[in-house]
Amino acid sequence: MSHLRFILLSVVLLSSVALFAHSSKKQVIIPPPPTSPSPAVTNEFIQKRFGDTCTLMPGPPQFVADLDDDGIPDLVVVARCVNPIADQDEYGFKVIDPYDSFLGFGNVKITSTFASDEPELRGVCLLIVHGSGSQGFRAEKPKAKYLIINLPFKTLSVKKFDYKKRQLLGVFMEERGEGESTSSVIFWTGKKYRYQQIGATLE
Repeated sequence: MSHLRFILLSVVLLSSVALFAHSSKKQVIIPPPPTSPSPAVTNEFIQKRFGDTCTLMPGPPQFVADLDDDGIPDLVVVARCVNPIADQDEYGFKVIDPYDSFLGFGNVKITSTFASDEPELRGVCLLIVHGSGSQGFRAEKPKAKYLIINLPFKTLSVKKFDYKKRQLLGVFMEERGEGESTSSVIFWTGKKYRYQQIGATLE
């Protein structure tokens, strides 16, 4: 092999390696910003999916955002629900309590009996519907439905944040009661929803 051919072959090999390395780098996908459902979600919509013991709360904002990072929009709304444990099997949703799990109380059957000291917070839940197919969260059979209890929020917003070298959308809260002046976030880890206070590590 001539010296010139050797040089040319080396250049081609190095270029191929560099191109492969560049294409192998995992791109950071930035999720689209949250929006509001249009038309807005109604009480009828909520009761069809979570049962007639859940009532949509008219005050808090409604959000559409890809929380589980699958490219399909999900729904986030606030409702007041009575004894949701009794309805979760019939309506196919899951009652979860990431806030009390964070505090060390992992049995949702027990924490679902906890009552807030503030009457206006009793029964207030965060409902999340993971979208499916072209209809997203409005699909007849969505990917998953979650009813989150015992969140002491005063205000809600959906924003981007970094988690394990990825950008995700989370539900951010300004808390009230014992956590007054505390900021926190609920986010999907890939397996479950997790509560974390802002400023604590998300790893």
